Amino acid sequence: MQAQDRRHSIEVARRLMADLDDAPRDVVAAALLHDVGKIQSRLGTFARVVATVVGPRTARFRRYHDHEALGVGLLASAGSTELTRHLVARTSDNVRLSSALERADDI
Repeated sequence: MQAQDRRHSIEVARRLMADLDDAPRDVVAAALLHDVGKIQSRLGTFARVVATVVGPRTARFRRYHDHEALGVGLLASAGSTELTRHLVARTSDNVRLSSALERADDI
């Protein structure tokens, strides 16, 4: 992951743990890895801004916009838990944990 993504992920994990003092390991893992799929777009900071503004018009911009699904694939390949993958995909039925992760990522 790029340096700015690593910094962001660490901040999200810190915020999550401050909000949920009993945060399970799988949830902290989701906070740390929620943007891992962005590595597949291979976009720098400026290109990410452009991709955000113009949308998924190119293959790389599409990968950037689909980073959650791509990240879930990477996490599955690495052996991450089902809970971690569902939280990253935003498909978890655990409202408490999903909401906490969403709040932590709202920076």
